[in-house]
Amino acid sequence: MAGRENLDPAHVARYDGKMDSAAEAEVALLARFGLGRDSTVIEFGPGTGQFTIAVSPQCARVVAVDISPPMLKHLSGKLGAHGLQNVELVQGGFLSYTHHGEPVDFVYSRLALHHLPDFWKAIALLRVRAMLRPGGIFRLWDVIYDFALGEAANHIEAWCATGGDGVEGEWGRAELEEHVRDEHSTFTWLIEPMLAHANFEIIDVTRSADGFQSAYLLRAI
Repeated sequence: MAGRENLDPAHVARYDGKMDSAAEAEVALLARFGLGRDSTVIEFGPGTGQFTIAVSPQCARVVAVDISPPMLKHLSGKLGAHGLQNVELVQGGFLSYTHHGEPVDFVYSRLALHHLPDFWKAIALLRVRAMLRPGGIFRLWDVIYDFALGEAANHIEAWCATGGDGVEGEWGRAELEEHVRDEHSTFTWLIEPMLAHANFEIIDVTRSADGFQSAYLLRAI
């Protein structure tokens, strides 16, 4: 499950102009938790590779797993342009990627898990935990709603109203409406028990002021 837009080469081409993943800050965060020259990172949903390009020079190996052929093609071109040779591209996802070898130090995912319904999120989280060594770090940043059910209509409308009429250099209202309608973002009070059941400890969580995104820093128990 990739999301319709992520299979659209036109969307892929304009994605970097629409989204800033704060990649350098994310790499610095992981460095504070041990990311270094000997580390292996599995990244689910690298997309156009903003984080991939930033983390690759700081570690031994990156396995970038994405279900979208256009995203992988775009990322492959970027890797070549940057001369980065320690990134392995894999077409797959949370439910289909099979990790071989020793458990890894870090798993990273930003704005990808919401493509799975909640049942499959729980399975995916268990699979991620199995890929990590004990004490390994999982950085999960996604559209995860943090507001009361009774306030959902107002919050959703306020979020959709931030979208513009077009899609070049901004998120359009139609794109935000499509996300709510067709994708599977969940609530904080649903995802956090899933994390606990998958044997993750929440080290830290940052929530956006509008209640639409949560960034978890998790340790494998």
